[in-house]
Amino acid sequence: MDTTLGLVKGTGLGLRRSLVNQILEAPQPDINFYEVAPENWITIGGKFGKAFRAMTEQHDFVCHGLSLSLGSTDPLDEKFIHEVKHFMHEHHIKLYSEHLSYCSKNGHLYDLMPIPFTSEAVSHVAKRIKRVQDIIEQKIAIENVSYYAAPGQEMSEIEFFNAVVQEADCDILLDINNIYVNSVNHQYDAETFLKSVPAERIAYAHIAGHHVEADDFLVDTHGADIVDPVWKLLGKAYELYGVFPTLLERDFNLPALADLIQEVQTIKSIQTAWQTQHDKRTA
Repeated sequence: MDTTLGLVKGTGLGLRRSLVNQILEAPQPDINFYEVAPENWITIGGKFGKAFRAMTEQHDFVCHGLSLSLGSTDPLDEKFIHEVKHFMHEHHIKLYSEHLSYCSKNGHLYDLMPIPFTSEAVSHVAKRIKRVQDIIEQKIAIENVSYYAAPGQEMSEIEFFNAVVQEADCDILLDINNIYVNSVNHQYDAETFLKSVPAERIAYAHIAGHHVEADDFLVDTHGADIVDPVWKLLGKAYELYGVFPTLLERDFNLPALADLIQEVQTIKSIQTAWQTQHDKRTA
């Protein structure tokens, strides 16, 4: 089975249809790769299909799934997984990632629900991830998710996450904002969580904004600018593990492309600052 680590580099941006023509007309040198949800693009045709083909011919891409429902007891949608495999091959897409959650129970729930942090759930989810990897014929990356309740909890979030990753032998999509949001909502130390991640498995990372409902309750929306504590946590991650590919997620309240590029440039500046310091230390 092919490994996925190192297939993309630098800084990335989640691609929305409204951005495609703008980027084709004015390529963005600060963006090294793009991410799409396969559910939204597999069946695309017409002028958008042609534009997307032009994008994938010119740039590196990764897929980030929305509906695989890895934690569900519903059967895996293997037909869809084969469609994803074909889509990736057709567009030379580097990697497929998904959420460590579930979104179906005898039908889609249209939300990402938390998997119970139990040993039984570890085995169940790891088995399903292995099956996906067998079909895709490469490792996939699993994302640590935000959650607002932990029903039936037998272990901590990081213990559960690491156990699934180890048993499934998969890679990691490290979501920096989700670590911060969960650390506030569930009152744990974000840096302690970060230090426990198996860094050798990080394929790439997400960074995004969130909504502040209250001082002790944050909602992961991907609809706001990134706040300073999240930027600092990204810097800490680079300090611990070196620079890894990092992608800006913005799903709602989409600003002008220039504003998105500013946040991508902030990612790049943090990466460059760490690399400069590292080079000085090792010179």
